[in-house]
Amino acid sequence: MAKHQKKSRWKWILGITAGVLTLMLVAGGLFVWSMVDEVNDTVTKVNDNLQISPERKQVETIEEKRSVSVLLLGIDRRGTEQGRSDSIIVLTMNPDTNEGAMLSIPRDTKTEIVGRGYHDKINHAYAFGGAEMAMDTVENFLDIPIDYVVEADMEAFTEVVDALGGITVMNKFAFTSDSYTFPVGEVTLNGEKALAYTRMRYDDPNGDFGRQERQRDVVAAIIEKGRSDFSLDKVTNLLDVVGNRAKTNIEFNELVTLSTDYMGAFRNASTLRIEGGGGLESDGIYYWNPDAESLDGIQTELKRLME
Repeated sequence: MAKHQKKSRWKWILGITAGVLTLMLVAGGLFVWSMVDEVNDTVTKVNDNLQISPERKQVETIEEKRSVSVLLLGIDRRGTEQGRSDSIIVLTMNPDTNEGAMLSIPRDTKTEIVGRGYHDKINHAYAFGGAEMAMDTVENFLDIPIDYVVEADMEAFTEVVDALGGITVMNKFAFTSDSYTFPVGEVTLNGEKALAYTRMRYDDPNGDFGRQERQRDVVAAIIEKGRSDFSLDKVTNLLDVVGNRAKTNIEFNELVTLSTDYMGAFRNASTLRIEGGGGLESDGIYYWNPDAESLDGIQTELKRLME
């Protein structure tokens, strides 16, 4: 696959949303006592795989059922390199009001890289300092605390859909993406079709906002399928995907609580977007700059949800 094709593939996919938080929520939702050890071992594995400071542990947040924010990172890496976070999504959930919000941050957003002391593309934060620098930078950009982080590579998305035996969504308008045709109405998706379904942007009358709505629909479909169509084989397959593809600082007990007490907020999550525009700057590099008024409005809404 050509380099520019690979970047385009990452730019428009759901990636992290379904590939990481969904994996964790579904695994928690499918939890049964006969598999405590296996589930716990898998969650311990993905905790250990994440290099993050002990100060970033916020166990009391979920234990006390307070509003929570999760940073979802879809990582594009080659070989043993650190890679970059080509998909950056912030999910907030308020269990008291059963409200939530999902915000996609353009990877080329120009902002201060916390720990580096200068402005650069926001996806470089992960490349420079891993998940922790990404959390610090997103916190500074949105002016809210980031409680948890989940990261995964691109294969996680297709693998979790296939592990569940496919999902069904309600498509609002007919379109074609990556040689797949999606008619209006109920559509059944396997992993590759789900990837194509969430990639399409330019033919959507609502542009990127419409794409984000389809991403949210796919995430909801995955979680509902995992919770309603239970089987031990599905649990085992999902745990394999989680163990191999995901890293997070969400622990086992927190995961179980998220999959129960926070599900109402997740289902009601709205899709937010920051207005802005991009272009080449004096250094010859393309950056995307958020509109100040739009960013301020997003920050205000996220603070309300986070109380």
